[in-house]
Amino acid sequence: MAHNREEEVNLLGNTNVEYKMDYDPSILEAFENRHQYRDYFVKFNCPEFTSLCPKTGQPDFATIYISYIPGEKMVESKSLKLYLFSFRNHGDFHEDCMNTILNDLVELMGPRYIEVLGKFTPRGGISIDPYVNYGQPGTKYEKMAEHRLMQHDIYPENIDHR
Repeated sequence: MAHNREEEVNLLGNTNVEYKMDYDPSILEAFENRHQYRDYFVKFNCPEFTSLCPKTGQPDFATIYISYIPGEKMVESKSLKLYLFSFRNHGDFHEDCMNTILNDLVELMGPRYIEVLGKFTPRGGISIDPYVNYGQPGTKYEKMAEHRLMQHDIYPENIDHR
């Protein structure tokens, strides 16, 4: 049964939103996927992700790409923005941030399939681009995740100094 969208999410349209400066997965909100009969991708491009190096405290900047095939629930985009913003003062390695984002979104939505790619700007002459994914165990999506993991970097990028 479809609910009113107003009853499903609280942050969208709310002008008194607090921008949390510390990691907080409780910010995330989900709403009903009204098209569960169909597989389709939803992709978020998040070019202003910032976290902190856990050793030096220096900022790390990245574009985060989140793609998923929804199951029963979908993530609301404003809550996702605020959630990603909550990493601003969070000290963690790039790989840990991407796995944390994936884990939190899997817990929130129970997607059929999801992948998270972080393309971090270089620091010290090296850029790091962690890729993580998940497919529902025992389904074709689990096989899809395995295949996409093996193929995720089949077309390496040109050096562009971002």
